Amino acid sequence: MSRHDVTVIGLGPMGRAMARAFLGRGYRVTVWNRTAHKADDLVGAGADRAATVQGALAASELVILSLTDHHAMYSALEPAVEALPGRVLVNLGSDTPEGARNAARWASGHGAQYLTGGVQASPPGIGQPGFSTFYSGPRDVFDAHREALEVLTGTDYRGEDPGLAALYYQVGMDLFWTTVLGWLHALALADAHGVPAGEILPSASSVLSGMPDFLAFYTQRIDEGEYPGDVERLAMGVASVDHVLQTARSAGIDTSLPTTVLEIFRRGAAAGHADDSATSLIEVLKKPAA
Repeated sequence: MSRHDVTVIGLGPMGRAMARAFLGRGYRVTVWNRTAHKADDLVGAGADRAATVQGALAASELVILSLTDHHAMYSALEPAVEALPGRVLVNLGSDTPEGARNAARWASGHGAQYLTGGVQASPPGIGQPGFSTFYSGPRDVFDAHREALEVLTGTDYRGEDPGLAALYYQVGMDLFWTTVLGWLHALALADAHGVPAGEILPSASSVLSGMPDFLAFYTQRIDEGEYPGDVERLAMGVASVDHVLQTARSAGIDTSLPTTVLEIFRRGAAAGHADDSATSLIEVLKKPAA
């Protein structure tokens, strides 16, 4: 095995994009997927198809896992644990920070080294500039394989704790999916009034384009636990979200999202933050709802 050997296990859209990126950079790529025919075009492009997961593991020191979650990893690899010693498993699937820590312990117990990754790109972005992946786990393992990992995206090493890359990834997904849902609710509200998405796009983009400045202004204050209501106040936010809810209700669309947002805002006001910035809601969100 050489430094230019790599195995990719899991050939969904992301795994296939990763295998293609390695092939494009001259790597000897071995692929394995439970549904074997998903490798057909990769084999046609020069990849080696392993008949078994044992064979896939045996082919390369560096093993990229592109699987749904840790359950899928265990399902795929547990029948082949005798092939794990000496392997470097780089798990680029999604799961929880604690799940990543457990997986790292499991891999170590079978003689393998383990890196967690959190990919900040969709399949078309793999191998293209401008994208990055969070990594965490043993620094020496990351450094030894950094060149190969940077075939996929840029690398952002977050520390020795294997759970950190998963944490950073899930923080991003929390923000992304919440934002997407808010956007879709706004489009449903516009549609109820006969306004198509294309007409909302400029104003929606304008709102979102201001968010980096908003975040930058408040981040240091949040880190310091300070929420002065010198720019905006939570009480104003309560009234504003209530108006969104009333507008949605009168339009006859689903109101569960603004109802939930308003409930959180009201909890913050009831906790004594009405005259503070709406960022004081972080104190509400740090605790589970009663």
